Amino acid sequence: MIKKVFSAILLIFSSLTLSFSQNQEQEKWVDSVFQRLNLEEKIAQLFMVPVYSGGNEQHFQVVENLIKKYNIGGLIYMQGNPGNQIKLTNRFQRLAEVPLLIGMDMEWGPGMRLDSTISFPRQMTLGAIKDDSLIYAMGAEIARQMKILGVHMNFAPVVDINSNPNNPVIGTRSFGSNKKLVTEKAIAYMKGLQENGVLACIKHFPGHGDTSQDSHLTLPVVAHQKKRLDTLEIYPFQKLSYAGVAAIMTGHLHLPALDPRKNTPASLSEKVVQNVLRKELKYEGLVITDALNMRAVADHYQPGETEIAALIAGNDILLFSENVTEAIAAIKKAVKKGRIPQERINSSTKRVLRAKYKAGLHRWKTLNTDNVSLRLNRPETTLLNHKLYERSVTVVKDEEQILPITILDNKNFASLSIGASGEFQKYLDKYVQFSHYEKAGRDESLLYKQLRNYDVVVVGIFDDKKGSSLITDALLEMLKKLDKETSLIIAHFDTPYMLKAFDGFNTLVTAYVDNQYTQQSVPSVLFGAVPADARIPVAVSNKIKYGQGITTRAIGRLGYSMPEGVGMDSRILNKIDDIAREAISEQATPGLQVLVAKDGKIIFEKSYGYYTYDSIRPVDDYTIYDIASVTKVLATMQAFMFLEERGYIDLDKKISAYLPDLRGTNKEHMILRDILTHQAGLWPYLPFWKRTIEDPFLLSSLYKIYPESGFQYQVSDGLFTSNVMQDTLWRWVKNSRIRDKMYRKPYDYKYSDMGYYLLQKLIENVLNQPMDQFLQQNFYDPMGLTTMSYLPLCRFPLSRVAPTERDNYFRNTLVYGMVHDQGAALCGGVAGHAGLFSSAVDLAKMMQMHLQDGIYGGIRFFQPGTIEKFTEQQYHGNRRGLGWDKPEKGEPNGPTSEFASGRTFGHTGFTGTAVWADPEFNLIYVFLSNRIYPDANNTKLIKSNIRTRIQDLIYEAMWSYKQHHDSY
Repeated sequence: MIKKVFSAILLIFSSLTLSFSQNQEQEKWVDSVFQRLNLEEKIAQLFMVPVYSGGNEQHFQVVENLIKKYNIGGLIYMQGNPGNQIKLTNRFQRLAEVPLLIGMDMEWGPGMRLDSTISFPRQMTLGAIKDDSLIYAMGAEIARQMKILGVHMNFAPVVDINSNPNNPVIGTRSFGSNKKLVTEKAIAYMKGLQENGVLACIKHFPGHGDTSQDSHLTLPVVAHQKKRLDTLEIYPFQKLSYAGVAAIMTGHLHLPALDPRKNTPASLSEKVVQNVLRKELKYEGLVITDALNMRAVADHYQPGETEIAALIAGNDILLFSENVTEAIAAIKKAVKKGRIPQERINSSTKRVLRAKYKAGLHRWKTLNTDNVSLRLNRPETTLLNHKLYERSVTVVKDEEQILPITILDNKNFASLSIGASGEFQKYLDKYVQFSHYEKAGRDESLLYKQLRNYDVVVVGIFDDKKGSSLITDALLEMLKKLDKETSLIIAHFDTPYMLKAFDGFNTLVTAYVDNQYTQQSVPSVLFGAVPADARIPVAVSNKIKYGQGITTRAIGRLGYSMPEGVGMDSRILNKIDDIAREAISEQATPGLQVLVAKDGKIIFEKSYGYYTYDSIRPVDDYTIYDIASVTKVLATMQAFMFLEERGYIDLDKKISAYLPDLRGTNKEHMILRDILTHQAGLWPYLPFWKRTIEDPFLLSSLYKIYPESGFQYQVSDGLFTSNVMQDTLWRWVKNSRIRDKMYRKPYDYKYSDMGYYLLQKLIENVLNQPMDQFLQQNFYDPMGLTTMSYLPLCRFPLSRVAPTERDNYFRNTLVYGMVHDQGAALCGGVAGHAGLFSSAVDLAKMMQMHLQDGIYGGIRFFQPGTIEKFTEQQYHGNRRGLGWDKPEKGEPNGPTSEFASGRTFGHTGFTGTAVWADPEFNLIYVFLSNRIYPDANNTKLIKSNIRTRIQDLIYEAMWSYKQHHDSY
């Protein structure tokens, strides 16, 4: 115990010694610089002058002359370009005898002032976020960006309490209408900046939140009594003062309770700055005026007099003076005449110099001008931005408790967009199939008649960017009517104050702003891909109070993120583009889809090329592919696992126990486990279609060119087969040959389609239902797999489906929208080994369900342990699981990347498809193509190892992130 106490004392002593030493070094530098300055230079150190990096050389010369002539103290950068700003900073700093303190308004990051940079959420959006560590992280990231730009002070955060909804200048720049909320969020932001080397300057003292006028245009009046000001407006400033904020900006607003003199702004009032800020709050840091060119002061004070009044009031830094030369001369004259004490100039100059030391200007180095955009806009920055917007989505009301939406089947979904919807409709479609409607130009009564027929209607209300209201009385009445007849969800993408019009609706969600992040995040919340715990940061109405919000849960649906959000390097994943372009240029396939998901998040989803080589129809995320043998695992095995875990099937029984037809055949004694692992001795492939041809013609007894009585099974466009074909095909399968083997030796592994003809028959016998119907009802529809199905043309237009082979030997047509596999075609398109169609995202959902041990979207599809049982290797010397394919370690031409773990499972397909899930890394890889267009003999995709090389990059992206993510 004594040892621990001694260690603690030693630690405190060491810390105090270090702090004292650092303070000594600071004061030594401050004194050395201060002693070199004459009166005019000391005064000049108090000025921060504006620079527009997008300006012309004449403007830059004016700034340069001020630096050379007066040795001014600092610059405030306004609108411009980051690269230009860095070059200008290097130019100006080299000229400065005392390094320049540089500040910027970066309330929401560099995007507030600079082009080609990232804008973080405005503070009101941040006010909704429950987790303050995210706001700290934003402050830290802005600090990192500012240091790249050579900026030392951020005129942020705003700590005004937005108690007036009609405030024209603060509004969404405030964290909210509650003093404690504003304070807590501001402290997190401030610490994020200052603990990462950038000075924070909070604003606008003593509080600009309850004004109805804009101080840029006139002098607002805040008429509250001092007691109210002390307990509300001043509260955040007091708390942040105690928390060590580096600087406070005084506001241009008139407060008669603090200084009754007419037209006297707080920024120029000694009673406000000296008496309240310095004496009552005991604030010792920098005090900075708001811009002195704003009409709130410029309309009432002349240049020179403005700056004199600001210094007498107690400000240290004079921001944005209208005439620096005139102001310096006037202040110098005022000092000599005794209007301003010399000590008043000295103390402010020393405060400025101390701030420069804290900002590291005692050892200023030339700024790096290389790769500015890459260093500013790194992937982690975008990821943080996405997280902030995602976590701000607020479920304001959910009176019918419909969120998150769990049940997807047997429901019709529609969306109504009021204003430009951008990505919103696209991301709704990622979860379930929607019918989409636009308000523009549509009559309310017609919309009502159309929408009332849907079970769920999501209404997206977007910012029209023009300042006009999109919500008419007629539209509002129509929505109220609809709210009584359907499950109506209002998704609002604008300032929270506009929610008042919707406070009577049952389900209300707000995202505060309309952008790509919120349009992606709101659907994720609605469907439970992410939880929501945000709270509305302002009081809107009697029905929407400050702090209102409902916590919703995540229910295990795939969401969206960036690679860095799950520990992967986006720079490596972007190399997938090169392999995809190679595949297309080499005509290995005309187009393809690639999807990567990790930790329940889709982090890479891209489509490349076209449906065909004529480059007419581009592939997109909604293109549907024939997935060939992937059908085996995502159709047949789903039904088989369902039956096995319920005890309807025993893996170690003979198949003839379930298919008595097989008794007396060469398949009677085949064990189900052996069939599933391809070591039952079945022949790899038998071209049954050839039996339906008398070269070169199709047998007329089996085919017709039109559907007619007895010929209802469609084989291809303009070709229908006999209803007895399935019985004929079953007879051929039942009596098909099997492989030879040595006496009393088991069969070795040999991949075969034939087992899946048998398994489909078994499944349908046990279920007493067609397999495709069972799968649609029990898996695909409940999971929201809108594109996954057999017979896609029954659900989608031909334009959604990628073509496969130009068949000139059997069907004599381009196979388009129907299954390519000839055997599956003879089955009418529904078979155990082929026939399933899907887009990449729906395949990913199925694989995610398997990674989650049988749960998806809050619904359990398999009992715990079933999937692991079927996906683990069954026999030594045979890589296969039960139905599932697996990696073949040590085999360079194996089905997967050599980096895939031994727990990986999935399957590939003849048409150029692959799905793989790796539980070791919680990873999913989906590859879709139509490599057999127009010729099934095209093996370039296989020879070039396109699928596996892409999978290699996925694993490389994980290793790269672990090694290099700090070097972005």
